[in-house]
Amino acid sequence: MEVTTDPAEAAHRTFALAVHRATAGDPGTDDACVSPYSAAGALGLVADGARGETADEITALVAGQTSALADQTRLLDAAAVLEARTGQEEPVLAVSNTLWAWDGLAVEDGYAEALEQRASGRVAAAPFVDDPEAARAAINADVAATTRDLIPELLPPGSVGPDTVATLVNALYLRCAWRHPFPTDATADADFHGPDGPLTVPMMRQTARMRYAEFGGWQAVAVPAVGGVEAVVLLPDRRLADAEVALDETALADLLAALAPEQVRLTMPRVSLDVPVPLGDALRGLGVRRMFTPQADLGGLSGDPRLHVSDVLHRAVLRLDEHGLEGAAATAATMRLVSMPTGEPVVVDVNRPFLLLVRHAGTGAVYFVARVVTP
Repeated sequence: MEVTTDPAEAAHRTFALAVHRATAGDPGTDDACVSPYSAAGALGLVADGARGETADEITALVAGQTSALADQTRLLDAAAVLEARTGQEEPVLAVSNTLWAWDGLAVEDGYAEALEQRASGRVAAAPFVDDPEAARAAINADVAATTRDLIPELLPPGSVGPDTVATLVNALYLRCAWRHPFPTDATADADFHGPDGPLTVPMMRQTARMRYAEFGGWQAVAVPAVGGVEAVVLLPDRRLADAEVALDETALADLLAALAPEQVRLTMPRVSLDVPVPLGDALRGLGVRRMFTPQADLGGLSGDPRLHVSDVLHRAVLRLDEHGLEGAAATAATMRLVSMPTGEPVVVDVNRPFLLLVRHAGTGAVYFVARVVTP
């Protein structure tokens, strides 16, 4: 199938799959959840302050060869606005972008002005050098507020030290009701066939008109939510561990393009995932290395040539039940100085491991990618 797609959307799908694979662990046994939206947002904040090879590595990962970083920023900004609907619960989407900076770090005026153009973009002071624990607490409290307490502690103890001078944080919260809620009285226990054998779990059930595709060894069902959001269930016809390896951007684009309205009888488990991700190691493995070294060039953020990224931390929470979906994610890039300054419906029975995309249907921006092995 030949698919015509926006280059920025294709690059974002490639990034989403790359970050998922780099962070998801064993596809045969491990649940996983990551927010490509939040990760791309945070990396974009770093790239805005980066120069030369430091910026090039980030751009190559986030935007690929077919789009520019500015295109990705526009895609994320467009996905930060949800459609309003009358007669149903209004969707909630909150996004924040914050540079937490030590008072002794001179932040470039141009960087601060550009940051203020982002969703809830701002520069905030934090006493990193004088009181690292207070700085960590302030950042965690701000993330908790944006994520409605789904992520109460993004930065664990020890992640902020007296040599930390700045932290860039992207945080996301999303809550949307289904357009067609699953009847709660239809939920009943049934077997989910995981890697360790059948597991009895509550299974939600409904029959409704949804977009459906069967293509390339996958069944796909787009469960519509209010606000122009959809949860796309990707169910392979073989072991997920085998099928997932072959799912590249082209295959995913073909599968999503094949989605068409169909009467669907859907059975699927509730989903509840809460996954911390050490994103720094994954990014190094994906080719973003220079920003972690003393050779990093972050001159667009600060004139201090010693500034570099020390780590990137990420956490994603995703829940689906009969009423709708709720998710939160946050990504923090901590920064240090090199030296211390101071008809008959289609039947889809999701009873075995599957992949899940939560995305903005209009732009294709992927809020979450998840693997459900043990619901």
